[in-house]
Amino acid sequence: MATETTDPIDTLHELLLFVNDRIEGYKRAVEETKDHELQGYYKQLVSQSQQFASELNGHLRKLGGEPETGTTLKGKFYRGWMDAKALITGSDEKAILGSNVYGEEWALKAYQDALDDKTLPAAIRTAVERQLHISEKTHKKLKKLEHSHS
Repeated sequence: MATETTDPIDTLHELLLFVNDRIEGYKRAVEETKDHELQGYYKQLVSQSQQFASELNGHLRKLGGEPETGTTLKGKFYRGWMDAKALITGSDEKAILGSNVYGEEWALKAYQDALDDKTLPAAIRTAVERQLHISEKTHKKLKKLEHSHS
């Protein structure tokens, strides 16, 4: 995705699409889970993701770009597929966790792709690296939770 000639505005827009997917995915998990502990964790992840989006949109505005509030087409299709699957099989905690692990893997890739853009200003690069580090911790915790629900 990102190359040496990428515009930082385009890179931030692309990353924000995935961060916004993350928000939508965790909102869905809050609604679907029956586990109150997991529900609280998912609510924290919604809030965290909204903070990430707010921070990245702030950088985007400073660069002269418009805020990004959309999501990826792939994310929309995936959430639709998960809705259809839940209607047929019902939602269970392992499936919800698995969906969140999968979504987090896509977010991690988006962060890595953004960091491949060598034109990102230092302050933005630092913010993206920090968000990536937090997302990596989230991914590990979700995988651990998924394993414990086996």
